[in-house]
Amino acid sequence: MVRHNNQLPDNLPQLQNLIKRDSESYKEEFLQQQQHYKSTLEVFCLEPTQYNKSLDDLVIFLAQVAHCYPDDLKTFPQEIVDILQTHNTLLDNEMRMTFCKALIQLRNKSLLEPTALLSLFFELLKCQDKALRQFLQTHIVTDIKNMNAKHKNTKVNTVLQNFMFSMLKSPNTKAAKMSADIMIELYNKNVWNDVKTVNVIATGCFSKITKVVVACLKFFLGTDPEEKGSDDSDSDDEPNMKEIMMANKVNKKTKKRSKQLQKAKQLYVKAKKKRSKAPQYNFAALHLIHDPQDFAEKLFKQLNKNNDRFEVKLMILDVVSRLIGLHNLFLLNFYPYIQRFLHPHQRDVTKLLQFIAQASHELVPPETLESILKTLANNFITERNSADVIAIGLNAVREICTRCPLAMNADLFRDLVEYKHYKERSVMMAARSLIGTFRRTNPDLLCKKDKGRPTEANVMIKAPKYGEIQANEFVPGAEVLVDRPADNTEEADNDDTDEDSRGSDDEDDDEWVDVNHSSEEEIDDDESVTDRDGTAESDSDDEEEEDVTLSPSETNEAENNCKTNSEKGDANKVSQKQGVLTKQQKKKQKLEKKMKLKLEQKEEFTAERKTKASVISAERLLTDKDFRKIDVALAKQQITFAKHGVKRTRDQVEKDQNSGELVKLSDIENIHKKRRHDKAARVKSVKKGQEERDKFGFKDRRRNPMCSKTNREKRKGKAFSMVKQKLKMKVKRSFREKQIALKKHLLQRKKMK
Repeated sequence: MVRHNNQLPDNLPQLQNLIKRDSESYKEEFLQQQQHYKSTLEVFCLEPTQYNKSLDDLVIFLAQVAHCYPDDLKTFPQEIVDILQTHNTLLDNEMRMTFCKALIQLRNKSLLEPTALLSLFFELLKCQDKALRQFLQTHIVTDIKNMNAKHKNTKVNTVLQNFMFSMLKSPNTKAAKMSADIMIELYNKNVWNDVKTVNVIATGCFSKITKVVVACLKFFLGTDPEEKGSDDSDSDDEPNMKEIMMANKVNKKTKKRSKQLQKAKQLYVKAKKKRSKAPQYNFAALHLIHDPQDFAEKLFKQLNKNNDRFEVKLMILDVVSRLIGLHNLFLLNFYPYIQRFLHPHQRDVTKLLQFIAQASHELVPPETLESILKTLANNFITERNSADVIAIGLNAVREICTRCPLAMNADLFRDLVEYKHYKERSVMMAARSLIGTFRRTNPDLLCKKDKGRPTEANVMIKAPKYGEIQANEFVPGAEVLVDRPADNTEEADNDDTDEDSRGSDDEDDDEWVDVNHSSEEEIDDDESVTDRDGTAESDSDDEEEEDVTLSPSETNEAENNCKTNSEKGDANKVSQKQGVLTKQQKKKQKLEKKMKLKLEQKEEFTAERKTKASVISAERLLTDKDFRKIDVALAKQQITFAKHGVKRTRDQVEKDQNSGELVKLSDIENIHKKRRHDKAARVKSVKKGQEERDKFGFKDRRRNPMCSKTNREKRKGKAFSMVKQKLKMKVKRSFREKQIALKKHLLQRKKMK
């Protein structure tokens, strides 16, 4: 036992373990080590640049047992803090890391306040030690997360946030960048996801330090500031499965190797899932900004004032365009600024087109976006450019018009629609998608053949007006719930669609709503006009002329007033012109009456639906089952009366109608071409072809399976020993064998003679 006690001063881990078990029994040994620490510390302060192994071990030891003797180690945390504050840049890297670890242990034991430790750690960022900076950042994030694990510690959070916000304005580049990174990481971990944090990160976008600006912009764009570094680390940690599988085949099979193989497979699956995970976008952060108009204006002003790199300018434009689109802001200088760069040879021009589309909304004056569309038409949608450039220009026009239909001019739209007959498939499909967009938003711009066969949904569409808000007082589509039992809704829907399809066969292609034949007949009888030709009109005119010639009074006048042949010819010409004018006027009146009738019936149709839907919405509480029925009915409205084409599913209809908060770059760069299939698609097509194919092997192609087989077919089923002598006959003879056979043949013929 005496020998054991003599070894304790030299064996600090063992003494630490014993003190944690029974602190009172080993207090003398602890006091001895404390005295040793004080003397070693005095020596170290004389030369702080040198590494001291003894002091290193003693500091860790005292930090581990500080909670056992709190009265004796009252001044210990402050001593370490004073050393780091005094000699922070002079200390050896390992000694500085040791002191920081000791302070973190004391903070975990609640022997040190978080604010004091945080202020010290931000001062240590001046040191040229990358490992220390990463270590401190990890600790700060973890510490704040642990403090708010059970409940939000508002008091401490307020103090720490104020300190962080002050450090964000610090002239020290590393301290400002680290404070921004910590706040962004805490927001992503849902620790500090309040409005105050978001607006302070927004102030970081106007920092004089470019790294801080980029970090804050990436936060609002939804990408992680350290995403590039994390991707590299993931690729390093990711196992190479081919090498591991090959090594497992070659090496000896043991339990250890089988466990390693299983673990490697798990890591591979985990890395694959991480790669396939969709990126997260901070829409909530953009919505939480206090004054988005002022924020967007300041960002745009900074763009014009600063001489940043092109990548940083693109990020600023992206954030500004998202703000304009999400909050329906007015920043009219934004559009001419980007308009200068809209050329096919411009670097990252597809991103600029994306920003223009994102910044388009219904409240933007149509004249502003009309100039943008003309620029796109002049620079992109011309036959001197390649097909891909034309397709991208048409896609950009489509995305802009989806968000602001009034920006399109009728003359320009007529020119763009003509590209539906273009020889390249990519251009043709882009033009057709533009036509499809206006079928859903403003079908009045389309000509008759481009409108397509009208559907029930198209009847409800009204031409948009600038600044008009269409707010429904009812649930759209609720009229399908009128007089329908809950159990037989599907049967009723099927009956309705059958009746609609039968009715659609009888209707003309150019009519919007179902018109009664009786009303048309009445109009035709009243006007004495038919649709296809003007025979009835000519008959009525002839009858009138006959009445005029046969009246006796007019004949006498004609005899008395004799005219020359030329005068008569001129009179006939005038009368013919007047007859033509009267016919045209009648036709115009007929068309106007038809249009009025169609509009009246359209209004009656929509009014009837609205009244039914408003009654249902007011009288009933709609359940999930009712909403499912409404969704089915709305989907059917998109395809009712459609004879040709494939019926679209509900997902495709929603995708067409609902444009998301952001414009996807793939929507603008989407060029319809026959692309190369990847391996998965090729394997899928091969398997699909194998399903219809017959099994491998001999195929009996006889029409009558009961009939006999040929000798050649029978030979295939015989044993080889029975057929091998016949195989010899097929072998080609050599020249010498042919000579011998000929000689034998000639000798036999000589003998026969």
